[in-house]
Amino acid sequence: MKKVLIVGAGAQGGPCASILAKNKDVSEIVLGDIDLELAKKVKERIRSDKVIAMRLDAGNFNAVVQASKGADAIINLTLTEYDVNIMEAALKNGIHYVDTSFGEPNLKDIYSRDNILLQIIENRPITLDKEFKDAGLTALLGCGGSPGMINVLTRYICDKLEQVDEIRIRLGGRKALKPPKEVVSAWTPTWSPFRALWGYSIEPTIFVDGQYKKYPIFSCPEIYNFPDPVGPVLQTLHQHQEPISIPHFIGKGIKYCDFKYPVDARVGAFVKMGFASPDAIDVKGVKIIPRDVLLKLVRPPVNRFLTETDNTAKEVNIASFNVIEVKGVQSGEEVNYKIARPGLTAEEQLNIYRRFGATRIGVAMPAIVGVEMCVKGIADRGVISAECLDPKIFLQMHADMGAPVRFFEVLTKDVAFK
Repeated sequence: MKKVLIVGAGAQGGPCASILAKNKDVSEIVLGDIDLELAKKVKERIRSDKVIAMRLDAGNFNAVVQASKGADAIINLTLTEYDVNIMEAALKNGIHYVDTSFGEPNLKDIYSRDNILLQIIENRPITLDKEFKDAGLTALLGCGGSPGMINVLTRYICDKLEQVDEIRIRLGGRKALKPPKEVVSAWTPTWSPFRALWGYSIEPTIFVDGQYKKYPIFSCPEIYNFPDPVGPVLQTLHQHQEPISIPHFIGKGIKYCDFKYPVDARVGAFVKMGFASPDAIDVKGVKIIPRDVLLKLVRPPVNRFLTETDNTAKEVNIASFNVIEVKGVQSGEEVNYKIARPGLTAEEQLNIYRRFGATRIGVAMPAIVGVEMCVKGIADRGVISAECLDPKIFLQMHADMGAPVRFFEVLTKDVAFK
């Protein structure tokens, strides 16, 4: 892999470019963003001649084609509305494509416009799948943190089973390790504020009794008990790709797959008040879109990458866990597997920062591993999702790049002597 185009210089574009700049096999990184000044700031922060900052409109097909000429792959870290446009540009240049989120329109219902998630739900051909296969290329969708690493770890468990019955994904178990500095704090998402808000405001689809079913937002509340020191956390169903793509691509008789996320009272209030709405309202004779107002006031998450130091890197103020539970059949017996992945320790986080120049690599690093697997021919051709990758190869490559993947794996089964 010699040249890579990164589309989007935001919260993950910065870490992604920083990681690639330290890879001896990568000679050129084109970092494109609609905000040229942001791309330049990221380049200045990385301090590498490999990085070329440019203004790039992800919605301009010809511009993306021109920017990606001579590249081995495109890593798309911008909004999902540009996915197909960038995929088509990759095809035009005969190169691989990787993104970290996929399938959703910007509308408040994934069923309201044709998109990859709806194609999976309705068991129809996936957009550009045939074209990528015919070209001997891979379009790898949702290869970030979640979706991405979560899908790979789920596949890791499913590969141990002859039959998979149920999958439950519980993300974002978090507990503050220090008292908050403020009694009331602002909403500060660590990834695209638009995507974060969108996920809370969309009716989630999960897989039940072998079929996809839509539920109301903030439904099916559950107090989930994460490993210590996190403990119990209130979670509800949340719109995400995993319950849609995993049953489709893994198969194995899956009957149930869901995804739950912690309830954020601040975001919930915004959504319930209408601040996630894309529809204009009249305010004293002026037409205003509530969502635009809220997103204008949210602090850009890229600020973290641009201001990190050794001191901030070794600060761990929150204990966290992500958990995947899988029920199925192994060697003819019903078993339950659980994977619990903790957040980084202060020492791990500092080591990551000193190696890559960023601590928040949980989305960027899986995308880079995905690119490597595509370029080396390890990934299937066509349009695939992260759970289609060989999990052992993926996890080993992730570790070999300098970011070991640590998790707890527990197997339980009923045993009775009669």
